[in-house]
Amino acid sequence: MAGVNVKSEIKPLKKVLLHRPGKELLNLTPNTLEELLFDDIPFLKVAQEEHDAFAQILRDNGVEVVYLEDLMAEVLDQKPELREQFLKQFIEEAGIRTDRYQKIIFDYLNDNYKDSKELVMKTMEGINLTELHTDKSNSLVDLVSEASKMVVAPMPNLYFTRDPFAMIGNGVSINRMYSVTRNRETIYGEYIFKYHPDFEGTPEYYSRYNTFHIEGGDILNINDKVLAIGISQRTEPDAIDAIAKNIFESDSPIKTILAFNIPNSRAFMHLDTVFTQIDYDKFTVHPGILGPLTVFEITPDDNGGIKVKEMHDTLEEILEAYIGNPVELIPCGGGDRIAAEREQWNDGSNTLCIAPGTIVVYERNDVTNAVLKEKGLNVLEMPSAELSRGRGGPRCMSMPIWRED
Repeated sequence: MAGVNVKSEIKPLKKVLLHRPGKELLNLTPNTLEELLFDDIPFLKVAQEEHDAFAQILRDNGVEVVYLEDLMAEVLDQKPELREQFLKQFIEEAGIRTDRYQKIIFDYLNDNYKDSKELVMKTMEGINLTELHTDKSNSLVDLVSEASKMVVAPMPNLYFTRDPFAMIGNGVSINRMYSVTRNRETIYGEYIFKYHPDFEGTPEYYSRYNTFHIEGGDILNINDKVLAIGISQRTEPDAIDAIAKNIFESDSPIKTILAFNIPNSRAFMHLDTVFTQIDYDKFTVHPGILGPLTVFEITPDDNGGIKVKEMHDTLEEILEAYIGNPVELIPCGGGDRIAAEREQWNDGSNTLCIAPGTIVVYERNDVTNAVLKEKGLNVLEMPSAELSRGRGGPRCMSMPIWRED
């Protein structure tokens, strides 16, 4: 299966992109948590065991699992001439501005990490000042800096592969992300979609070099003709205008983009923390979104631009209109306010649908999971004590590459 094919949130999943959490989580410290977007420090060994269990559930259900770190390493192995370019770009994007440090870090990575996969993992992990063995005598910054100083910050959010890019039909959006710490993650997507033999030539609907922010958690493929995008804390309306024009100008069958205006808060970080489709006629939903919603319908106009129509309606009525059949919204926590808030915090409505009616969920959300089972869904529970500390569920941790039409 070369290329990408994702025209729905529920059709049988055949191939998915993950990132197994690595040593980048060991470089989280209490005083860097906030800038690195974590609320707590996951225990790496257990987080990896949980992630492996997630990958195994997917494989047991006929899904091919590929890893971000492997795809990037394959690019460097197959096109060794890209190694120097990638390293220089990585160092520049890591905020290393002085010639001296650019050279020190380049030499350190190039000389010590000959194996492509080890090199890729190291770029994700970050670099501590003590690793560089610089000659301290000729630099004030080295003498003054603490030994624990990270010269290159880690990328601990990488196991949420949903956000740096997004598959839309047969194309990809390589996103410009909201926070400085996550924007660097999209460098791997740039190389994979440009140079990996399985993906080169994939149409690009958005570039990581664009000005405005957009993240994959805000992008939901309703069907082959309708795309939903959240206007959220992390996705700007200007980005939606731009991606809409690019999609309409391409040969994509998408003719309508629905922009959902969602509350700007950590609990509603992305559209997929608010609702996700789990069957032809069923969605999980955050109870806080059930009032009237403002949604903008974006369609192409006759002059190559776009036209936007504002709609005020309930989520249920909007979804029914575009899906073409009655839908059932299943509230996180089964409508119990406290359970809903607790389980929403642990991504109770952030489910990954791997076939209509079959979903992967965090086992810790037992109230929501019991409701889903009562509704006749096939609920596959994965362990989640440590992974959930990163505030993202099974949908956040996966990027579908291929779903059957």
